[in-house]
Amino acid sequence: MTDRVRKKGKLFYKFLFIFLMVSMVPLGIVGYYLVNLSRETLNAAIIKDQEALAVGFADTVANSVNSFKNVLLEAAHRSDFASMDISRQQSTLNSIMQLHKAFLDISVIDIDGQETIRIGRFVRSSNLRDFSNSPVFKRAVKSGEFMGEIKRNMGSYPSLTIAIAIANPSNNQTNGVIIAKLSLNGLSGILKTSFPPSTHTRAAVIDSNGFLVAHSDSEEVTKPDAKLPDDILDVLLRNDAKSGGGEIILNSSQRVLGAFAEVNHLGWVVYIQRSVSVAYEASQKMLHRTYKVIFIVMIFVLFLGYAVSLVIVQPIQALREAAIKLGEGDFDYLPDLNMPNDEIGELAHTFVQMSEALKIKNAEVVSAQDELHRLNRSLENRVEARTRELKSAQDELIKKERLAAIGQMASVVGHEIRNPLAVINNSTYFIKTKLSHAGDVEPKISKHLSIIESEIKQANGIINEILGFARTKDLNPRVQPLHSYLEDLIMSFPFPKYIEFVKEFTTENPIVNVDTDELTQAIRNLMNNGIEVMPEKGTLTMRTVIEDNFVRIDIQDEGSGIPKDVLEKIFAPFFTTKARGTGLGLAVVKKVIDRHNGKVDAWSEVGKGTCFKLFLPLSAKLPKIPGE
Repeated sequence: MTDRVRKKGKLFYKFLFIFLMVSMVPLGIVGYYLVNLSRETLNAAIIKDQEALAVGFADTVANSVNSFKNVLLEAAHRSDFASMDISRQQSTLNSIMQLHKAFLDISVIDIDGQETIRIGRFVRSSNLRDFSNSPVFKRAVKSGEFMGEIKRNMGSYPSLTIAIAIANPSNNQTNGVIIAKLSLNGLSGILKTSFPPSTHTRAAVIDSNGFLVAHSDSEEVTKPDAKLPDDILDVLLRNDAKSGGGEIILNSSQRVLGAFAEVNHLGWVVYIQRSVSVAYEASQKMLHRTYKVIFIVMIFVLFLGYAVSLVIVQPIQALREAAIKLGEGDFDYLPDLNMPNDEIGELAHTFVQMSEALKIKNAEVVSAQDELHRLNRSLENRVEARTRELKSAQDELIKKERLAAIGQMASVVGHEIRNPLAVINNSTYFIKTKLSHAGDVEPKISKHLSIIESEIKQANGIINEILGFARTKDLNPRVQPLHSYLEDLIMSFPFPKYIEFVKEFTTENPIVNVDTDELTQAIRNLMNNGIEVMPEKGTLTMRTVIEDNFVRIDIQDEGSGIPKDVLEKIFAPFFTTKARGTGLGLAVVKKVIDRHNGKVDAWSEVGKGTCFKLFLPLSAKLPKIPGE
C-alpha cells in the first residue's frame, strides 16, 4: 500500500517538472542573452558620456585660459597702449589687475627686451629685468603671442605664462611685449565645484610633462611633486588620440573608469576618473531590475505550472488522501470527493460506500475510547491541580526560610559591623579635633578624613537598608487624606536646586488607611532614585489618579530609562545596576505596598524616563473625631 501511495504521489512532481523545463529553459537562455546585451550597451554609453564630459571640460579649460589671454590681447592692441606711454600703460595694467584677480604679475617689455613696467601681487623688488634673451619674449615678438609655460608660484601653486606682442593699430608694427603670470587655482575651483567628493569622481588637468595644472582636490596640486600616479600617466602620455575613455586597471589592482580629452592650443589633458562600481551603478541597477523581472516571471510560471499540474492530478490526489484518512481510522473528516463523471468518479463512489460501512462498524469502539479518554483527562487534571498547590506551598516555605535567614544575617551585620563603624567614626572625630587644635592641617589629611566619614555614612546607609528590608513590624495604619499627607512629605524632602518638582493631584480628595512611616520610606526611595538618574537637571513629577477602588500615586522622572530586560527584575531583592548599592530600595517599596494590600508597577522607556505607579486601596471615609 505504501509503495502504491508513493508512486501516485510522484505524478504531480513529474507534471510540474516537465512544465517547468519546457517553459523556463528557453526563458532563461533568452533572458541571460538580453541581460548581457543590455549591460554591455549601457556600459558603453556610460563610457561615451564620461568621454564627452572630459571633452566638455577640456573646452571649458581652454575657454577659461583664452578669456584671460583675450584681456591682454585687447589691451596690447589699443592705440594708447601701443604708444608705449608708461603712465597710460600703468593705468591700464592696474585696471586689469583689479578686475582679474587671477593675474599674479604683469610686465611691459619694450622692443629691445628691457622691462619698462612691472606690476605684481607678490613683487618685492623694484628692479627692472632684461628679457632680450628670454625665449618667451622672442617667441611673442616673432609669432605675436605665446602661452604655455607652467611654473610653481611660491613653490606650490601652478601659474601659466602668457606673452602678447604690443602692436600699433596704425601700421601693425610690434612695439613691445606684455608678459603676464596667470594663477591656475581657479581651474581647481571649477573642478572641485563640478566634481565634489560626494560624486566619487576625481578630475585633473595635466600639462605635456605629466605635472598637475589643476585637480578637483586642490591639496593634490600643492604637493612638491604634483603628478598623477605613474600607471595613469603611462596611459595618458602614450596615447596620441585627442580624446578617449575606458576601464583602467591600476597598480593596486583597482579597476576604474577613465576618460581624457586634450585641451586645444595648450597641449594639456583633462582626465576624469570614477570607480567602476560607481560608474556602472546605473548598469547594475538595470541588471538588478531585469533579474527581478525574470524572477517574477519565473514565479508566475511556477504558479502556472502548479495550477496546471493540480488540475490534472487533483482527482487522483483527493482519492489518495481519502484512502489515507480511512486507513488511519478517520471516518468523520474525509475530504470531499467531487469527481468528474468518468472511471475515476465511479471508483470514488465505490470508495465512499465502503467508508460509510466501516464508519458504522467502528462507532461502538470509538464511543468506548472516548469514555476512557474522558476518565484519564479527569484524573490528570486532579493530579496537576494538587501538584500546583504543592509547588506553591513549597515556594512560599522557601521564601519564608530565605527571609528568616536574611533577618538573622541582618542582625549579625547590624551588630558586628555597626560597632566597628562607630569606633572608626569616633576615632575620626577625635583625630579631627586634635588636628584642629594643632593649627594648620595638611589638605590631604583633611581630604582623607572626609573620605573616611563619607564611607562610614555609606556603610551605615547600606546597613539601614538591609535592616529595613529584613525586619518586619506590625503595621500601624491610620485613615487620613492622601493629599495632606503627600504635601507634608514634599515640604520636608530636600530637593536639589537643579530639580524641578511638579504636582499633578486629582481634584478629588482620596482617603487612605496607611502606615505613614513605612509609606514615607517607600515614596522617599522612589524620589531619591528619580533624582539620582537626573544628575544635572530634570523634572520630577508626582501625580495622583483614582482608578476603581484604588488611588494611584505616580512618581515620574526624565532620566535615561530602564531597559526592558532589566525592568522585569528591579523589584527582586539584592538586584541592582548601580556600582554601589544593595538592591533593596525597590524591594522595600514592593514590600511596603504589598503589606498595604496594594500593588506596584513600573513603566520605562530608554531615553525618556521612568514612572513608578503605587496602587493603594481607598478608605471609605475619615474616622469621626470625638466630640464632633
